[in-house]
Amino acid sequence: MSHPIFQSNENSPYGEMTREEFYKQHKIIHKQSFMLNKQNMKIFTQSWQPESTNQLRGLVGMIHGYTSESSWLFELNAVALAKAGFFACALDLQGHGYSEGSPGYIPNIQPVIQDCIQYFDSARVDHPELPAFLYGESLGGAIATLICLRQKTVWNGLILSGPMFGVSQKYKPVWPLEKLLPLAAFIAPSWRIVITKPPASKSYKEEWKKKVVLKSPNRLASQKPPAATALELLKVCEYIQRNSHELEVPLLILQGGDDKVCDPEAAKFVYKSAGSNDKTMKIYPGMGHQLIGEPNESVELVFNTIRSWIEVRANLTKI
Repeated sequence: MSHPIFQSNENSPYGEMTREEFYKQHKIIHKQSFMLNKQNMKIFTQSWQPESTNQLRGLVGMIHGYTSESSWLFELNAVALAKAGFFACALDLQGHGYSEGSPGYIPNIQPVIQDCIQYFDSARVDHPELPAFLYGESLGGAIATLICLRQKTVWNGLILSGPMFGVSQKYKPVWPLEKLLPLAAFIAPSWRIVITKPPASKSYKEEWKKKVVLKSPNRLASQKPPAATALELLKVCEYIQRNSHELEVPLLILQGGDDKVCDPEAAKFVYKSAGSNDKTMKIYPGMGHQLIGEPNESVELVFNTIRSWIEVRANLTKI
């Protein structure tokens, strides 16, 4: 059962098919809607599950990264999970994709966490018999971790891909901008900081995947974070590093050894300090930030690690 990425090309993650044809070929039921959050904002949500829903193996809540979205390339892992028998669900974070909000503007992470909890809680209520897992990429990995620090007994596993636990020195704002961030965030919170290159340019190793990312109809016009967002993301990294010893959930961290956006050393620190009895970290030498941006064979290798890890722990809940 090959990963759906093998059908993608530089124009579309769905290859030569429409999105609907793509789902039909993979025997996937796809649903999408909008959720009204606590701030009265419309948040885009969607789910993927196999056509044969008699034997769903578990629920996987999925959280995308900064400047990304729950559709397009990100959803290929959701489709792959649905093909493996899981109910996968995701939302577009505020200011991303189809959700309302100022593009890329996250001055406070708490409302974003609340959106995720609101949506995933409702999904779990609809599937109370299923073991539930959280999957997050980059910033989504940090958000998933914050959720598990808050909901300590809810989740059966936490899977993190290139999590944002520390920002790489190769990606941080040029000195002295980093030191001036608190002042800039106060005076001009929406000013977009100067960084070396946009995240996508450092995230996807394969050139054709960089091209397909740029062709997303929902791509943010600017990938440079506003000052208030940059400051908040650095605060999130510091908070997780200070509190990671309180993590109790089974934990899988997948990290590209050549990640130029999120710091692999910070991920190692969180892995070592996590209080989880069941924890695994896999470092892939030479791979970058977005593991789906690697050659397709590597994408399949990483995904098979995720799938088998979830399957083992989903089966444990049924013993």
